[in-house]
Amino acid sequence: MIQEYEPAYEPEDEPEATRRAADDAESSRASRGWWDRNADEYQTEHGTFLGDDRFVWGPEGLDEADAGLLGPAASLKDKDVLEIGAGAAQCSRWLVAQGARPVALDLSHRQLQHALRIGAGFPLVEADAGALPFRDGSFDLACSAYGAVPFVSDPVQVFREVRRVLRPGGRWVFSVTHPIRWAFPDEPGPEGLSVSASYFDRTPYVEQDERGRAVYVEHHRTIGDRVRDVVAGGFRLVDLVEPEWPAWNSQEWGGWSPLRGNLIPGTAIFVCERA
Repeated sequence: MIQEYEPAYEPEDEPEATRRAADDAESSRASRGWWDRNADEYQTEHGTFLGDDRFVWGPEGLDEADAGLLGPAASLKDKDVLEIGAGAAQCSRWLVAQGARPVALDLSHRQLQHALRIGAGFPLVEADAGALPFRDGSFDLACSAYGAVPFVSDPVQVFREVRRVLRPGGRWVFSVTHPIRWAFPDEPGPEGLSVSASYFDRTPYVEQDERGRAVYVEHHRTIGDRVRDVVAGGFRLVDLVEPEWPAWNSQEWGGWSPLRGNLIPGTAIFVCERA
């Protein structure tokens, strides 16, 4: 059961950034801790852009109401939908407004407390995406806007779990940082436009404390890797969407910015159907 919203966690010392191996257990522990510690700051900084009940696929601001990647909005009525890596469950609230029955799942207790703070008239579940606590064939659709997938070392396991809980023909749509971004510095200005690393280096990005324990982990997969992972997970790739940066969006979000967004893609959205 998710407890009510409480005061913020105390920040920790600045971690060391490196590239090294990190298995699934270490990645999961790091993600849970990082999001529990940083959920308050994240929601304060990005909450206005995300809104309370919008379904935004990434920093570019592509809205599901316009994109229809899960299907036409009218078709969502009475659908059972699983949102993975839901954060404060903004996407699930939008789904409720379309008449769907969402379940919002996140690894972070703190993120789900923010979901309660905003208001949730739908189930909130604290669980790992690699071991979904649902029966086979529980959902018609599954979605994830930058949730879970970039932070796991074994995405195929996550995809197989998603396939298991989807009904035949179910759609699975997820967005991640566009893989090409890993070849560039994570900077919004001109310094972020020059290649500084190999696109083909799959070594995870890790932030670790003074004892060498990972406190944040993100895993890189090439576009080809992602496509193969989708297929290995039991899905058929229907579409790969690379949102262009819209003229109305003037904000910077980490390494995402109008300058970079007008030149190189920042987000990749994979639209998949259960094979």
